[in-house]
Amino acid sequence: MSSSDSSPELERPLLANEAEYDGFSGAGIWSRLTFGWLSPLFEKGRAERLELSHVPSVPRSESAKASFCLLQESLRKRKAESSSFQRAIVHSVRRCLALNAIFAGLNTLSSYLGPFLISGLVDFISDRDSGGVRRRRGYILACLFFAAKTVESLTQRQWYFGARQIGVRVRAALMVAIYNKSLLIKCSGTSTGKIINFLDVDVERVADFFWHIHGIWLLPVQVSLALLILYVNLGLAAAFSALVATIVVMASNTPLANLQERLHSKIMEAKDSRIKATAETLKCMRILKLHSWETAFLDKLLLLREEERSWLKRYLYTCSAIAFLFWASPTLVSVVAFGVCILVGTPLTAGAALSALATFRILQEPIYNLPELVAMITQTKVSVNRIQDFLKEEEQTQFWPSKNTEASSHVALEIEPGEYNWEANSNSNSKKPTLKIDKRIQAMRGEKVAVCGTVGSGKSSFLCSIIGEIPRVTGGRITVFGTRAYVPQSAWIQSGTVQENVLFGKEMDRRWYQQVLESCALNMDIGTWADGDSTLVGERGINLSGGQKQRIQLARAVYNNSDVYLLDDPFSAVDAHTGTHLFKECLMRLLSSKTVVYVTHQLEFLAPADLILVLRDGKVVQSGKYQELMEETDGELVQQMAAHNESLSQVRPSDENGLSVSVSHKLKKKKQQQQLREVKHYADSGISELIERSQEEEREFGRVKWHVYRTFVTSAYRGALVPLLLLCQVLFQALQMGSNYWIAWATEKDGRVSRETILGGFVILSAGSSVFVLGRAVLLATIAIETAQRLFLGMITNIVRAPMSFFDATPSSRILNRSSTDQSTVDTDIPYRLAGLVFALVQLLCIIVLMSQVAWPVFILFVIAVAVSIWYQNYYISSARELARMVGIRKAPILHHFSESLSGAATIRCFNQEGRFSKKNLALIDDYSRITFHNYGTMEWLSVRVNFLFNLVFFAVITILVSMPRDSIDPSLAGLAATYGLNLNVLQAWVIWNLCNVENKMISVERILQFSAVPSEAPLVIEHSRPEQDWPTSGTIELDGLHVRYNAGLPMVLKGISCTFPGGKRIGVVGRTGSGKSTLIQALFRVVEPSLGRIVIDGVDISRIGLQDLRSRLSIIPQEPTLFHGTVRTNLDPLRRHLDLEIWEVGDLVMLL
Repeated sequence: MSSSDSSPELERPLLANEAEYDGFSGAGIWSRLTFGWLSPLFEKGRAERLELSHVPSVPRSESAKASFCLLQESLRKRKAESSSFQRAIVHSVRRCLALNAIFAGLNTLSSYLGPFLISGLVDFISDRDSGGVRRRRGYILACLFFAAKTVESLTQRQWYFGARQIGVRVRAALMVAIYNKSLLIKCSGTSTGKIINFLDVDVERVADFFWHIHGIWLLPVQVSLALLILYVNLGLAAAFSALVATIVVMASNTPLANLQERLHSKIMEAKDSRIKATAETLKCMRILKLHSWETAFLDKLLLLREEERSWLKRYLYTCSAIAFLFWASPTLVSVVAFGVCILVGTPLTAGAALSALATFRILQEPIYNLPELVAMITQTKVSVNRIQDFLKEEEQTQFWPSKNTEASSHVALEIEPGEYNWEANSNSNSKKPTLKIDKRIQAMRGEKVAVCGTVGSGKSSFLCSIIGEIPRVTGGRITVFGTRAYVPQSAWIQSGTVQENVLFGKEMDRRWYQQVLESCALNMDIGTWADGDSTLVGERGINLSGGQKQRIQLARAVYNNSDVYLLDDPFSAVDAHTGTHLFKECLMRLLSSKTVVYVTHQLEFLAPADLILVLRDGKVVQSGKYQELMEETDGELVQQMAAHNESLSQVRPSDENGLSVSVSHKLKKKKQQQQLREVKHYADSGISELIERSQEEEREFGRVKWHVYRTFVTSAYRGALVPLLLLCQVLFQALQMGSNYWIAWATEKDGRVSRETILGGFVILSAGSSVFVLGRAVLLATIAIETAQRLFLGMITNIVRAPMSFFDATPSSRILNRSSTDQSTVDTDIPYRLAGLVFALVQLLCIIVLMSQVAWPVFILFVIAVAVSIWYQNYYISSARELARMVGIRKAPILHHFSESLSGAATIRCFNQEGRFSKKNLALIDDYSRITFHNYGTMEWLSVRVNFLFNLVFFAVITILVSMPRDSIDPSLAGLAATYGLNLNVLQAWVIWNLCNVENKMISVERILQFSAVPSEAPLVIEHSRPEQDWPTSGTIELDGLHVRYNAGLPMVLKGISCTFPGGKRIGVVGRTGSGKSTLIQALFRVVEPSLGRIVIDGVDISRIGLQDLRSRLSIIPQEPTLFHGTVRTNLDPLRRHLDLEIWEVGDLVMLL
């Protein structure tokens, strides 16, 4: 080894973290050529299980930041051009693309040298002269074959890896562009599910396109080289006829390609709808289970999948037609070429015929790849257009309020008259404005501005206008002097620790931090948590109560120490005592010098305000101080106060039929408080353990288990079609080799067979092989469709039927990743890869048998080569398998961060935190890129070694052929063996590579089967134990020694509660946060099953009936409001079980009308 090759290892720091070391950038030429720079990773993977920290960092040129900068620069240069986005993507990687094109060109030239030399080899073997000059000529031929195959192998590996490297760069750049755009866009019409689909499907497809891009210009080059060889061997007429036949075959693909593009667009639309509905279902799963709606929503998902499946079925059968057309096309071209030779009387020799067949076989690859190339172009065009349309969406920066950070101004907020509308971009002139401000409003520094009004009066829209989230239709600007902080009405909590949520990117100031926690009443909660403020918060704050989430986001705003605070109903989710504490200690004391604009329904918090704004129907109808507004007897505020007092007077505790509750365990007050603190501690720490386990996604270890393969292969029709598929492949291969041998044998000697018989036999054998190719393609599409559907049904049904603990511990992005990326892989990728592996194995075995017939020592060489290949494969797979698993795992954090950022985009923008979130996005993308980058490299590491090994075998075969006595060799059979041997290295590498790649891809099936095995809840219906039709009749609830805990290894949350709730009464359940109120409700609905004791409703033990029978007879108004995508009508009656008249009556009761 040269010093240049060893220097990267010598220069590497001894104690450096593997992740900080980039082995690729410092590698020498030989190391890059043989992928030796991956050796340390293989050694690590063989010694122990690979983790993310073991994988070196991605090269700087492929990092997300560098890639995005190149794309941005290209976009700026081409902003004025049409199709600028597509051109900008290509321009950003032009240098790598040019180098990659050189490798592709060299690979093509060297691959056509073999067919050109075949004619000389057959002529050499047929020559009976055995002189020394002749023998030297034979060895020169063998060396030329070996040199051509070696150059072909090395350039192919560099070409493929370079294409993947470009794909990594383009994917990173597009992910960053989409994320940054999503943070800027406001009031976007693009759903979250569709945007996530951009990352999950479209970006990946654009990246994969660069693996196919050179096929666009290589195809005419390959056809030209093939025609040149045909011209030399068969003459001008045959070459011209072959060209015409090739053009006809390619032209016939046009209608199929157009159909394929349309079908793919339909599949993407259907997939968008399904992913969007799946995301909504997962988000609302608790509500669906409480109302027993999960079955109805599952049926909705299955209907959307059925629509997607119908398009997928047409798409795959179209692909089958294309596959048949282009597998049969070399046969058609060869029949036409040989037929023209016979018609015009061109002499046919065995060498010329075999050279032509070898040319057709190599030409088969670009022709076979043409449908895939056309499909890839059409799919990529669709994906690029979708991304481009999203990136071109108007960001509405003109609606942002102007900010002035000058401290000298005593004014904190100035609001000019204007109109605002959420639907400003959709014919706003014909729509009533959401918010209309008629007069100028000004707030001074330190003032407290209260905003009140009835539900739907425009209070939240008023705050959104200040932070620039609602489009301004007409009027002047809103100016905020200083920094802003915003607390939305629906709490937005990040996954992470409580401390990280409060700091929100700011440096820790311990003294200020403690003051904030005390003023937001969080110190007591944090004191009872096992991990304190390091307690992990799950996705959407699943392990926190509504009040805790509201107080954490209030603490986040206060800790930011801004000049102007915008609080949207911060007291709504907390009890009266806590609300009073927040108002006095936080708003009036800690924020005494700050300007605070707060929305509230608690009218008792209005009096201390310096300015009160009263809203009605989107207009500010009153403004002034509390005393001034109360003096206006006909004013809106007085009317609201009167309505408020009247509603309070109607809610009085009944003196009749006092409730008698017998509690089995009575505790003193001090002991009760201590127990409540313990309950809270255990409950929170228990769910925190679930959250901690969910932070790192579970992944299997070792080989993909055989039951995964068995399940996949037998999913469709119990595997009944698989033997037929194999039979079709065997018969196709046998007939194809038979047709090739026939024409070589028949043309070896003039007059052996008539020219008409030669053509007739060749046509019959070729037609037979084409029929079995058609059968193979149709059977494979049928199996793929059924297998994908079976796996999807098993996964989605189990997910929907899973208990809520599964959703509490599993981020929705992880489920969506399986439902989108993994399912797409199963739909269109794995069946064809697995079948391709089997087809290649059949072809390889046939070639080994053929070569062994020519010279038996070849068989020994094959045994040795296969043994070494298996050793390489075993050395490779331990690292490659874990990398492939990490590829699937590292994608989920990107999607999760993306989804979380979208839901909290308004808060992120208000706090000016876009840079920090974008930086985290860059880090997550780089983690994903470094895994995929090294995953691609490991594949090429294996291929370059196996290719070289079988190049040596082929060289040995040719050497044996030129060394053997002429009388002991059949020239036709030897020439046929050499013809098939030209593809030996590629075929063997394809078998080994595909063997590993199939295992890597099967991880998607493994991940789907993981979720197909999730334990389900109790049965929905127990036929032999169903309640009466009118149950429950009175609603009497008996709790008998009820013990509840969240997990088998955790202490009890509810400890031996025994009491009776009489039917028809209003029962109030009170207690501090974490005392078990929500747990009691969940036990009633069997969201959490009792560990001991029982719950009896009207004499029926609820644990003995089905969940649907129970939950459908109960009703609940959840703590957190949830709305579904659709109309108000569908939200009021999602299952469409009620008449419109009933809906109108309910709407009137809840004051929606």
